[in-house]
Amino acid sequence: MPYAEQSPLVVHWSRAETERDGTPLLVALHGRGADERTFSEIAPHLPEDTTIAFVRAPIAEDGGYAWFANRGIGRPVAESIADSAERIFGWLDGEAARHSSVSLLGFSGGMAMAGGLLLAEPGRFASAALLSGTLPWDAGLPSEPGRLAGVRVLWARDAQDTVIPADLVSRTGEWLREKSGADLDERVYPALGHAIAAAELADVRDFLGAPGN
Repeated sequence: MPYAEQSPLVVHWSRAETERDGTPLLVALHGRGADERTFSEIAPHLPEDTTIAFVRAPIAEDGGYAWFANRGIGRPVAESIADSAERIFGWLDGEAARHSSVSLLGFSGGMAMAGGLLLAEPGRFASAALLSGTLPWDAGLPSEPGRLAGVRVLWARDAQDTVIPADLVSRTGEWLREKSGADLDERVYPALGHAIAAAELADVRDFLGAPGN
């Protein structure tokens, strides 16, 4: 895969720069402690006609990278997640126009970051695949009823995932189902744990490859 640094973010691309025009863009956000290269291993399981930008989180931490400083697992510091969102939006301002649509994919801490982007500016995105995490509650982001109207959302997880606090998962589920206004596809995978599995990736592929993305 081509590899490039785009200040202030580092991006690992699934396509060469000359092959991206007119394709859907998927912004893929890894979990805490990982990086863009490890997350790019899922690329073969995603739609072939999509350009995937595997973005490195900006905060170096424990040999990997994080999207924001935490007040606890799944609880971003408001200023920190806002700073990362500003960086990503600034980068997207220079990329989005050449693509037919922009969607999000986030795992764990990357789900919180993707959720933050979605809540901040939902009109930028056609869809979001949110995996094994929580939305970024109490971080200064708007969450009024109907906030995600017109956005397709896949929320996938294991109900027995013990990494993400249960209160955050419950709050996320209630809001997505009852208040968000999103076109929600909710999937639960027994015995998945806090991970990504083949069956889940097949569903992600189908979701992202559906008409409207």
